[in-house]
Amino acid sequence: MGQIEHVIAIPSAEELIARAQAMIPALREQAEAVEEARSVPAATIQAFKDAGFFRILQPTRWGGYAMSPEVFYRVLMELGRGCPSSAWNLMILGIHQWEFGKFDQRAGDEVWGADPDILVASSYAPCAKVRKVEGGWMISGQWPTSSGSEHAVGGAFLGGRVLDEQGNIVDVRAFLVRREDYELIDDWYAVGLAGTGSRSLRLLGETFVPAHRSHSIVEYKLGDTVASYRLPFNQIFYGSVSAVIIGFANGMVDLFVEHMVPRQNVFVTGSPAQNPFVQEKLGNAVLLIRSARARVLQCIQESMGYAERGQLVPLDQRVHYFLDNQAVARDCFSAAHMIFKKSSARGVFLRNPLQRQLRALLVAANHITQNEDDTSAMLGGFLLGQGVPPGVFELPQLQ
Repeated sequence: MGQIEHVIAIPSAEELIARAQAMIPALREQAEAVEEARSVPAATIQAFKDAGFFRILQPTRWGGYAMSPEVFYRVLMELGRGCPSSAWNLMILGIHQWEFGKFDQRAGDEVWGADPDILVASSYAPCAKVRKVEGGWMISGQWPTSSGSEHAVGGAFLGGRVLDEQGNIVDVRAFLVRREDYELIDDWYAVGLAGTGSRSLRLLGETFVPAHRSHSIVEYKLGDTVASYRLPFNQIFYGSVSAVIIGFANGMVDLFVEHMVPRQNVFVTGSPAQNPFVQEKLGNAVLLIRSARARVLQCIQESMGYAERGQLVPLDQRVHYFLDNQAVARDCFSAAHMIFKKSSARGVFLRNPLQRQLRALLVAANHITQNEDDTSAMLGGFLLGQGVPPGVFELPQLQ
């Protein structure tokens, strides 16, 4: 296929963030209905498209802005304040545009050649049964929790391990399959983020994936591309999850302040806003959230600095960045729980949106990208000279 270039006007990062902030009231208003429907409305996905959010990370070849992931993170931090499920869908469906920047261009041409607004779903859990064949791969299997998959007509990235003859893992790859190759299973009934439509996905049979539609998700090397696509896959994906979680937590702070400022005590005179214990919990909660936000932004800013200088992000820094991102949900959930306790019995009613933000944080904290326990041990082991487990940052060196 020949060269594809879409000439567009690129908004500034500040304009994109302002658009996200302007959407918060409408997103908040629809959040309950989104959970009840267990799906984000097509109109919301279209509004995100119209705002340019799906183009932030998309390569310019297909009409994107090719911006730093930091811009995407900042947009997610705002949208998460409104409707957690809607923001989560943007996060999952929007990060794939960045992935195409690290990919063989033929894959992007096939997906976006006729329509650069087409979306692609994913489930990176390495569930595929994989075998190498001439010209590509044959895969089969079923994958869980493909968020926003009903909106993705361009197919899905599916994870799978590649084994050698002895059964050793030699690679973990993503395979881009076509929409007609799989079915969706409506099985997403969750305590939080209930509106994400995170259905299971099942291939209809063993499916051929051409070599140009697959890439390693653990291998990291410099490519001949712009700086934003020279960053490690896992770090950018994990950072996106962390960014939207920060939005959930800040949304809870917003709601808590709105509820508390006009509220009056029942048993004594005065307002909870005058209570030093309420003030202390709120102050410490905000500190935790701001600290998490600062870590996420520092990680991406430092990483972009390496990429812009034509360097790989050093392994010793990547180990720190991994934990910096993975501890975000722990900190944000702790912050949210602090202020939820101070909302008293009013906070437990389903009509109170505070509980929706808390439940979203509870579920997000269980995402694999937020496994701070294992990652803390990994960082400690690395600092003590024990190295990094193979497959986390680089391919294992088999003996």
